[in-house]
Amino acid sequence: MPTYVYECKKCEKVFEAEQRITADPLKNCDCGGKGTLNRIIQPTAVMFKGGGFHINDYAPKAPCGGDCACSPPNSKDQS
Repeated sequence: MPTYVYECKKCEKVFEAEQRITADPLKNCDCGGKGTLNRIIQPTAVMFKGGGFHINDYAPKAPCGGDCACSPPNSKDQS
């Protein structure tokens, strides 16, 4: 289940809650504030590494095919 972060407008308390994706967002805080909660959108921590991803498979190629000075430097060739 995803973990959502909420912030109360009234008491400024920030907390996390595990909820189903299909569940309605929480609205009421423990401080007694009705309808004072906002769901905060958090950035994801996804990093794509390795072959098989768009940036690796479709990197710009040298116009001459890669065997001349116009080709971008390859990290394998550098010492």
